[in-house]
Amino acid sequence: MRDAIHARLDWDEQGQPRSSTFGDVYFSRASGLAETRHVFLASNRFSERCAALPAGGQLCVGETGFGTGLNFLCAWQTFLTHAPADARLQVISVEKYPLCAEDLARALALWPELADEGQALLAQYRAIHPGFQRLSFAGGRIQLTLLIGDALACLAQLDAAVDVWFLDGFAPAKNPQMWSPELFAELARLSAPGASLATFTAAGFVRRGLIAAGFAMRKVPGFGHKREMLAGERDASQPAAGHDGRPWYARPAARHKTRQALVIGGGLAGCSSAASLAARGWQVTLLERHAELAREASGNPQGVLYLKLSAHGTALSQLVVAGFGYTRRLLERLQDDQAWSACGVLQLAFDEREAARQQQLAEAFPPSLLRAVDRSEASTLAGVALEHGGLWFEDGGWVHPPALCRLQAAHPRIRVLTHQQALELRRVNGQWQAWQDDTLLAEAPVAVLCTASEVRHFPQAAYLPLKRIRGQISALRASTASAALRCVLCAEGYVAPARAGEHTLGASFNFQRDDLTPSAEEHADNLALLEQISPALHARLRETDTDPATLEGRVAFRSTTPDYLPLVGPLVEAEAFRERYAALRKDARQRFTGEAPWLDGLYVNAGHGSRGLISAPLCAELLAAWIEHEPLPLPRAVAEACHPSRFLLRELIRGR
Repeated sequence: MRDAIHARLDWDEQGQPRSSTFGDVYFSRASGLAETRHVFLASNRFSERCAALPAGGQLCVGETGFGTGLNFLCAWQTFLTHAPADARLQVISVEKYPLCAEDLARALALWPELADEGQALLAQYRAIHPGFQRLSFAGGRIQLTLLIGDALACLAQLDAAVDVWFLDGFAPAKNPQMWSPELFAELARLSAPGASLATFTAAGFVRRGLIAAGFAMRKVPGFGHKREMLAGERDASQPAAGHDGRPWYARPAARHKTRQALVIGGGLAGCSSAASLAARGWQVTLLERHAELAREASGNPQGVLYLKLSAHGTALSQLVVAGFGYTRRLLERLQDDQAWSACGVLQLAFDEREAARQQQLAEAFPPSLLRAVDRSEASTLAGVALEHGGLWFEDGGWVHPPALCRLQAAHPRIRVLTHQQALELRRVNGQWQAWQDDTLLAEAPVAVLCTASEVRHFPQAAYLPLKRIRGQISALRASTASAALRCVLCAEGYVAPARAGEHTLGASFNFQRDDLTPSAEEHADNLALLEQISPALHARLRETDTDPATLEGRVAFRSTTPDYLPLVGPLVEAEAFRERYAALRKDARQRFTGEAPWLDGLYVNAGHGSRGLISAPLCAELLAAWIEHEPLPLPRAVAEACHPSRFLLRELIRGR
């Protein structure tokens, strides 16, 4: 991950960018806009493909080389002009050296015709870190998935069916790795039937390589001084990518005829799931058993937006980096300064072991995501004296989770029903029905369970290994002295700058208690965590009431899994699954044909533990991608690591 750095640019006398690394231009000096329209749009018959989409359809574009975003903005503008009003555009673009925000703004200023789209891109262009980064525009109709890293490595992790390819890396002579047979094979693997392809180059080895990969290529007139370029289609005679013999990770067939969904649970996972489906044109009924949304684990006054990472590129770390960026961009829509604060987060190196771990992280990740700071700089950033240095997450901060839930649920296609506790799910005539005793609450062909550990109360999800962990926060009234705290401080616990006159302090991990009553003992534990974080801040807060017996607080349950990854995706009938794939007990490499025993239209988004602010919104996008057969917003291996069927598979493979 550490290798992904911003592009290094030179600017010519016309104000156009040139890559210092590759010694090549990003677009034609004659007219980048006209070049894009000729090479990538006209040669792919892009306008015609947009116009031919059915109502509610989608078009997927794959691009090698995001660069200045010019091709993306042109495709976006053309799509909105020609596609049906409810159609959607998915753009997947790989970029090893993304432009920094300042350079991107300077480049986009060259094209006044794209000013509206360019400003929208700039508003979302933050927290663009290594890995998969999902950005959303035009009310969800335009989705951009940036793959930040090496093109071949990123595309090998992608799960998508691409309709149109823009091959726009730097010239083959300047950047040969972008034009390799291995990369062409990935393009073929990811191509949908009838996929088209265009590129500015007419190099013979590129044409031959694409033909060998299964594309029918031809030379066509180029742009400007270039006499020829290449265009083509995926050869219809070439076999499609075969089934890999793991039907439990295949996408369930979409048998629902109407785009209606029932989401059970009004916390962050439920509200995010409802919002992701509504943005895709679904009518969603959101059931919440309490009087308001976000009354349980998502109801704390302040949640912390920061990343607990591994230096080893684990599935969890990849999810956390991608989810952090997605949530951070989503928060730009919250305008109230009581809803969130981009104040930054300091993760303190409170002992030698933690200091060594942080050193590994600082070496593994780019400084745009995190950087090591010494005790002096940490104290300056925090505004209070600290005993330790640590890692500084500049894009981090705190969030009022109920505000984010309300934002997500405010979509006009979401109907929120409170005081509705679904106790039973029944499948009747192709509909999932939610019942409370003898009362039918709602029904829809697709249902999503987002009730944390309580999803196990439904027999259809009883096999999911979820556990509850009690957590208590303490509310400390801000003092004149404590107001100096400028950022969130984290060690074993955390403390945030004051919101509405109170600091949030926490949170305890209590594995013994299973009730929701705040305890003086856990308040005392939280105060001890505060003293570990900053003795100086602890002393400043003594001006207020810090008696554990009288402190106010809040208790909620974190819901987590044995591997600490969430559960996101389609559900199966557990006993049928065990019977159908029993051969895995003897041979874990066994391959199977046919469809998995899906519970048609039933999905889950749960088990986010203490990372829900980071993981739940992006996992809602992953859930929608499963349902809508869209490109996955995460590497395929990460999506599989979050799949609900993984624990059934492990049971079989281990012979249980």
